[in-house]
Amino acid sequence: MRYALLCYNDESMTSSWSKEQDEAVMTCLRAVHGKYEEQFGPVARLMPTTAATTYRKSEKMFTDGPYAETKEQLLGFHIIDVESLEQALQIVRELADANPGGAYEIRPLMLFYADGSAVKDG
Repeated sequence: MRYALLCYNDESMTSSWSKEQDEAVMTCLRAVHGKYEEQFGPVARLMPTTAATTYRKSEKMFTDGPYAETKEQLLGFHIIDVESLEQALQIVRELADANPGGAYEIRPLMLFYADGSAVKDG
């Protein structure tokens, strides 16, 4: 079963980390990634919301910045392929221990292909 592990945190806190603090957190996260190397697919760390562009459908216009003002922002995500939700929960527990603050959302993935077919794991 494939899951997206969506990583949320207070962007104002994480963007204020020194280079050394950021590297310390990344070192801890890499240790978890290494432990579950077989289950991890791509990992994406998103640029700050200030670098985002949002399309507001109702207004048919693009604006700079994030879509919504929120306390925690989506800062990145992991794609994992595991046997069960329980295994995904264990990985998230370890990622959360390695990463100060924030929250993780675990969401099952459905894959779509150019030919129009879709595949849902599980």
